[in-house]
Amino acid sequence: MQDFRFVAAAIVFIFTLILVTVRPWKIDIGYGALIGAFVSIILGISTPADVIKVWNIIWNPTFTFVAIIAMSLVLDYAGFFEYYAIRISKFAGGNGIKLFVFIVILGSLTAAFFANDGAVLVLTPIVLSIMDMTGIGKKGAVAYIMAIGFISDSSSLPFVISNLVNIIGSGYFGISFASYAKVMVIPDIISVVSSLGLLLLYYRKDIPRIYQVESLPNPKNVIKDPLIFKLAFPFMAIVVLAYFLTSFDLVPVSFVAVPAATILIVVARYNHRINTRSIIAEAPWQVVVFSLGMYIVVYGFGDNGLTSVLVHVTKSILLLGNPLSTVLAGLLFGAMAGSMNNLPSVMMGALTISHLNQNSFLIYANVIGNDIGPKFTPIGSLATLLWIYTLQRKHGVQITPIYYMKVGFIIAFPVLVLTLLSLYATIYFGL
Repeated sequence: MQDFRFVAAAIVFIFTLILVTVRPWKIDIGYGALIGAFVSIILGISTPADVIKVWNIIWNPTFTFVAIIAMSLVLDYAGFFEYYAIRISKFAGGNGIKLFVFIVILGSLTAAFFANDGAVLVLTPIVLSIMDMTGIGKKGAVAYIMAIGFISDSSSLPFVISNLVNIIGSGYFGISFASYAKVMVIPDIISVVSSLGLLLLYYRKDIPRIYQVESLPNPKNVIKDPLIFKLAFPFMAIVVLAYFLTSFDLVPVSFVAVPAATILIVVARYNHRINTRSIIAEAPWQVVVFSLGMYIVVYGFGDNGLTSVLVHVTKSILLLGNPLSTVLAGLLFGAMAGSMNNLPSVMMGALTISHLNQNSFLIYANVIGNDIGPKFTPIGSLATLLWIYTLQRKHGVQITPIYYMKVGFIIAFPVLVLTLLSLYATIYFGL
């Protein structure tokens, strides 16, 4: 009977994953996940009580995520990101290698403060526009675009807010914003540096040595809302400070992020330079529905055998001792993210770790694996799926699954290993 329930739970999970990744009949990801949750409850795999348990887990991370993306959209509409993209393009002085490095740095900073999804979705069209203006060909453009796509995930480690995975993976164990940042800043630096080095090495023949600077516009001309533009840095500094100060009392991150996003939208609406209705409409509300539905399915799958399997495998890994166990556990979580999407994967990892001794190495290895592991396959994260779809439909840039997986494995595997080793060193030596 237990074997039957495990197989049934696996089938429902795969069915739900198909609904949210393939999106037959163009069904929204949230509704696809809800259908899966409904089937799971009807079959008795998940229970109505699981709905409350799941909501208590996901409400804070999902509303935080929506708020952060909304803030990034306000700044994007104001011309903030485009301004700095043009500035660094001019500052690079026509040197393609310098431009590549600057764009990767811009992507890493954007991901750190506005989440990986915000970075990739905001910066991709801006970078493509710069490619057109500077005369960089299609082959070179792919190098820059792949760099943005990769660094948006691999640099989304430093803060709880940098990735929905971070919020879920740390929130499940009650880790505060400050405690999380203390551990993850060094691994993030290692991840960014190794990502940049490997991306430069891989695309060294495709990155143009020179490009046209003269055709770039005056960056001041792209600023659409001067007030929001001037407020951006002090506003974000106050928000980040608020994250740190409230973390000592374990205040949910959404209690800072949601009011901050609301204030920014109200200011933008008052100034009448930005269409705030479009921003509210573009905010990823489907993620709230998706998180609820998907995690009901995941919770049921875990209760019906998957968690037991993962606990057994993880216990075997822990017997190997550190640092090998930290690296292998992170690779396991990364492989799970690449094969089943990182949002259900990070929850599977958290459920597994909760049955062990809540090893700090494992908790953070779960986050790192699910931040970088999605680069192994196109289905690894929702942001990647949307990114590939947008590139093809809106910009005519084709990134095939085979090409994506080839580049992803060559670069993501060593980056993940190096980052996990730096995690071990950070915790073990108290860096």
